[in-house]
Amino acid sequence: MELAFRATVIDWLAADPVLAAGLNAIVEEAPVRAALPWLALTASASTDWSNKSSRGREIRVALELNYRGYEQLAEAGLIAAIEARMESLPADQSAVGIQIASLTFLKARAEQRGEALRVLVLEYRARVLAV
Repeated sequence: MELAFRATVIDWLAADPVLAAGLNAIVEEAPVRAALPWLALTASASTDWSNKSSRGREIRVALELNYRGYEQLAEAGLIAAIEARMESLPADQSAVGIQIASLTFLKARAEQRGEALRVLVLEYRARVLAV
């Protein structure tokens, strides 16, 4: 279920025209070569969330946005678009064998790496059932 959910998230984000226009890559794991800005689903972990009638997982994912900016709000619009797209992820993902029971934003972490490289990590928790 975790791999199906990861693939669903990447496909959903990559299908957004605003994100596709604003990012040079939307990938799983950090890209080997990509110009900034790029977005990657860099980490995930899952635990059992089954119930009496179906298998389930609680899956936590981390999305990492890497961009250049001398100002803290350099990519505020892009960050808002990523958050809005995640919040609109459809619950019915029966094509990949899962149903998303809930998707919750957990936390964000921002840091500066080097002179102008900025990184924002957005973490989400999804509760997913097999269909």
